[in-house]
Formats: sequence, structure tokens, C-alpha cells
Amino acid sequence: MAKTKSQYICRECGYISSKWLGRCPECGTWNSFDEEIASAKPSRYGGMTTSGAPPTPLSQIKGGEGERISTGIGELDRVLGGGLVPGSVVLIGGDPGIGKSTLLLQTSHRISESYAPSLYVTGEESPAQIKMRAGRLGIESDKLHILCETDVNSIKEHILNMKPSAVVIDSIQTVYKPELESSPGSVSQVRESAADFTMLAKSLGPPTFLVGHVTKEGAIAGPKLVEHMVDTVLYFEGDRQHAYRILRATKNRFGSTNEIGIFEMRAEGLVEVENPSEVFLGERRHEISGTTVVSGIEGTRPILFELQALVVPSNMTIPRRTSTGVDHNRLSLLLAVLEKRVGLKVGGMDVFVNVTGGIRIDEPAVDLGLISAVVSSIRDIPVDPWTVIIGEVGLGGEVRGVSQVEKRVNEAEKLGFKRVILPEANLKSIGFETKIELLPVKSIYETLGLILTDKRRM
Repeated sequence: MAKTKSQYICRECGYISSKWLGRCPECGTWNSFDEEIASAKPSRYGGMTTSGAPPTPLSQIKGGEGERISTGIGELDRVLGGGLVPGSVVLIGGDPGIGKSTLLLQTSHRISESYAPSLYVTGEESPAQIKMRAGRLGIESDKLHILCETDVNSIKEHILNMKPSAVVIDSIQTVYKPELESSPGSVSQVRESAADFTMLAKSLGPPTFLVGHVTKEGAIAGPKLVEHMVDTVLYFEGDRQHAYRILRATKNRFGSTNEIGIFEMRAEGLVEVENPSEVFLGERRHEISGTTVVSGIEGTRPILFELQALVVPSNMTIPRRTSTGVDHNRLSLLLAVLEKRVGLKVGGMDVFVNVTGGIRIDEPAVDLGLISAVVSSIRDIPVDPWTVIIGEVGLGGEVRGVSQVEKRVNEAEKLGFKRVILPEANLKSIGFETKIELLPVKSIYETLGLILTDKRRM
């Protein structure tokens, strides 16, 4: 019988230590060591190839951009960079119940209908439970195969025999390699299992989806090394209190990481949102103070959002600053600029900011819209509901130019808006004729004079 002993592995970088350490000497992360049982028998771990071929000059290597496999879901294809690359491995994570399994069941079904049969491997649910979900989604197919298995070696045999067009492993934390003595979900099991599926995908060719659990901090559980192994890392985001879900790539070897996919959760499953601007603005009410329409760029797609602010006198020693969908530090900075450069006192007021629809905006192009919403709420004067506000605000109160302004203006015109307030520096970059009125501004003062329907002095 092989002797066993304990060893400790850093979940961030994979550093192995014979004793527990508070701080990893390799990556410097605190409290990142997990204990596992190490066997004296070495695990069978090979490289991607065992052919023993000599190094090949780059000019003699055949390959390059091959034909991509469409998932049948346009928003997912957008995030992947145009579809799945044969042999690629995609790791997808998200909060429990956010819709990962639903999305991948729909994806594997559509791939199987367009190409060869696909394989959905589940280690968390029984085939009957999968059948119930498929019934709710309206999926009934002989080409979608379901396998309830957690043994990695057995799963690999089924893949080799079946040669599916796509493989889904739900989830990587539930499968295990019998030759390793640690339990499923441990650092070594997750790392070795992910390595096996990655090598199988590269050698056999079927694109593979790995579902990953997330920690309470929102990061994918297990060693960070797994994210380095795979080709693409996707995060499925959203508030379960809202119907909308955001699919975002944090790593993509075959495309951009700036694109997002937007879905709506319905009874029949996840439905693509092809025109998110129209959806996010569909329920807004006019003639209410503290609301503005801003324009954000997600990848190559412009999206219009409704931004709301509520400012009231505070009854606390330290006023509250609450933001949903907007960076809290950015909000504090803009309030300081507003007080210093405009002279509007907000130090004794509670400020609440919200982006409707559960969406998060990280770009500075919404600065001017945020300040406009705050001032509108303070003065209780509505902003013209047919005006889109674009611009970054500097510490001196100046309005700075933003990128891709033409796309933002086009989106506003397409949705029927009448005016766009934009930085003066961007006016000359508008290289086309437009029916929408363009109002260039250089400072916060100019903006506030335009947006407030009541011309009372600030």
C-alpha cells in the first residue's frame, strides 16, 4: 500500500509546500494554501503529444484560423469571438442559479442539431432532472446525449468512442481521477481533471465547456492555474432579482475580451436580447427628476442606459453614498468635483445612484450623465427625456472626449432621441450627416445650463 502524507498547494499559482504557510512565497497571496493527501505513487500526467516529433519551424506549420463552430446563440457567439474554435476549452463560472446549466444545455442542443451529436456530462444532476429541464426549455432531441458520470477516465472513454461535436462537463468540481487520493473538488483533482479534458480536446478536436463553481468573492473556485490552462474564461453575471444576465469574457485566446452577451431569463429558458438599449429604456418614466440617459460601449456595441440618482438631506453624521451599477469611488470623486468646481454643497446629503436593469457601467463616458442626474435630483428639475448625455469629467470640471462617439450618436438617433450632449473635442470626429441635434460642451457649467428645463441659476 502506498504511503501517504499531507502537502499544501496554493490555489492561486499551484505552489506546493510540505507545510501550511500563511503567505505564498511564489505569488504573495495570503491564506491561499489548501491541504491535500499526496500519494507516493506519481500520477500519470503526460503532455499534449507523445509523438516525439522534433521542433518544427513556424513557417512549416500548417494551420491558422479555421472554420468556427456556431453555437446557434448569437450572443454567445459574439462573446466567443464569432463562434467556437475546434479543440478549444471554455471555462464558464457564475453564481448558483444564474443560468449556467440552462445556457449550456441550450447550446449543446443547438450544436447537435447543426453538426454531429453532442455530449452533456453531469455530475450534479440525474438524467431525469436534466430531462425535466429540457422539457421546460422545449428540447427534445436524439442527437443530444446525456451522461451522468464523475469518473474522468470513464468520461474520456465515452468521448473517444462517441466523438461528439461538443462536450459539456457540469461541473469540473464534481469529477475526479481515481488514481489521486484527494476528494473531488480539491486543488489537485480540479487541476488534473481540467488538464486531462484540455489535452483530450486538443488531440481529438471537440470544443469543450467546463462549468466552474465560484467562491463567495465571485472568483472561480479551485486553483488559478485552471484559468491559465483553458482558452476562454467566461463569467455569467446578473442579479437573480432581475431577469437580465450578462455573459462576459475575461480571457479569450481567439477573440476580444471586450464583448458582452445579454440574455433575459424566461420560463422557456435564456432568450437573447438583440436590442438591449430598447429593453433597458422601455420602462423609464418621463418628467421625473434625477434620471438621465447615458451611452456606454460594451465591446463593439453601444448601449443606452437609464441612470437614476436620489439626493436627500441626511440625518446621519456621515452621509450615505450608495451606488448600484456604478463604481463607488468614481461617485465620490464626481461629488467632490461638483462641490469644488460648481459650488453645490452635497456634503450633508445622502446620495443614491442606480443603473436600471441590473447592469454595471465601468467606463468614464457616463460621468457627465451621473453629475447631471445628481443635480437634477437636488434641484428637483427633470432633464429632457429625449436627451442623451455623453462625456468624461476631469478634476477641473472640464468635459473630456470619449471613444467611439459615432456609434453612440447612431444608437441614440436609431432609438428616436432628439439631442445628444457630447464633449466639444468629439464634435469634429462626427464624420457623417445626422438628424439628431448635437450640443457640444466644454465644462460642467455649460452642461447644467442645457439639461435643466427650468433656467434657474445654479
